[in-house]
Amino acid sequence: MKLLKTLLPAAALVALPVMGMAQEAAAPTMDEVGPYILTTLLFLMAGFLVFFMAAGFAMLEAGLVRSKNVAMQLTKNIALFSIAAIMYWLIGFNTMYPGDFNGFFAIGGQTVLDPVGVVAADAALDYASVGSDFFFQLVFVAATASIVSGAVAERIKLWPFLAFVVVLTGIMYPISGSWQWGGGWLSEMGFSDFAGSTVVHSVGGWAALAGVIVLGPRIGKYKDGRVNPIPGSNLALATLGTFILWLGWFGFNGGSQLAMGTVGDVSDVSRIFANTNMAAAAGAVTALILTQVLYKKVDLTMVLNGALAGLVSITAEPLAPTLFGALWIGAVGGVIVVFAVPFLDKLKIDDVVGAIPVHLFAGIWGTIAVIFYGDANLITQLTGIAAYGVFTFVGALIVWFILKAIVGIRVSEEEEINGLDMAELGMEAYPEFSKG
Repeated sequence: MKLLKTLLPAAALVALPVMGMAQEAAAPTMDEVGPYILTTLLFLMAGFLVFFMAAGFAMLEAGLVRSKNVAMQLTKNIALFSIAAIMYWLIGFNTMYPGDFNGFFAIGGQTVLDPVGVVAADAALDYASVGSDFFFQLVFVAATASIVSGAVAERIKLWPFLAFVVVLTGIMYPISGSWQWGGGWLSEMGFSDFAGSTVVHSVGGWAALAGVIVLGPRIGKYKDGRVNPIPGSNLALATLGTFILWLGWFGFNGGSQLAMGTVGDVSDVSRIFANTNMAAAAGAVTALILTQVLYKKVDLTMVLNGALAGLVSITAEPLAPTLFGALWIGAVGGVIVVFAVPFLDKLKIDDVVGAIPVHLFAGIWGTIAVIFYGDANLITQLTGIAAYGVFTFVGALIVWFILKAIVGIRVSEEEEINGLDMAELGMEAYPEFSKG
């Protein structure tokens, strides 16, 4: 017993340095790692929602093309997403977010994820995991390619289209995206685009516009000075696609808060959700009323695109407006769609699904609307719009013309009449109808 009493103080003295070291190496507190964990979670959840938009685009396009082209459209959508995922890993992500660069142009390398079981000391505790950030940004570039897919439908060859997707998702989108979201020259100038009315949607719209100009209209769309409507095959699918896109947009805009580690961040995400929803509803109702007034009957396809135009319109600034602000911004988007669709028809620009009015025209409007609620000024916003327009439209035109000259981008007249499902794929989405 005496020996034990003698040894205990000595043991305590020996343990003191060890205890001090243990305190120094103590695990980070929740206050330190909480923002990292919650922001990573935000990126993953928002990324899931935006990924589901791929299904929305596929259903919308499948419903708005004729039945003889549905399988082709579905093939394009799953292929473009997969190509976008690979290209964004290969060079896109580190091109868009290159770190220190000249503000205009950089070509990055492959994306490398955090190590397995990364410890707090080696993690970016001021932000989020590399994997979650990469995944969240990846689903945006795929949405850009989907915009092009719908506009050029029913007459484009599969492989030239996918070749264009490689260039768009691997090079064009990441380079122009770095100007704003990668800390480039537009960001330094004060250009403001919260979630991508221009960076994502207008880029897709400009690329689509270049594509439909080079392709030309579908056979029979414009004849003898008249516009001949070509109805889609399944408005139920188109409506389902619109609702899926509406759902995915909560991740699109809400995740663009890029933080969920404070009470203010979480409150802002919820505010973004509410404004996003209001803008979509206002765009749909506006198109509903306008088509009744102008055409004496409601046009469902216009109402669907009105909702999407409202969503695109609010995307540049979904946080700052009040609910009434979101309402009128989205309503203007609905007006744009109703008048832009016939305007393009007058110019004989054949956009199968209305992607150009929705994503380009409403995207431009949404980017301008930032001046009413944000710190940006009109000149800066117009500069950004023009920069993205010139770079994307001219670049896309060059790529489309190169593809046209080398391999051709449009199917033959006979193949177009018979349908791209059989011509390009040798299968049909609805084989029982043709074999009746």
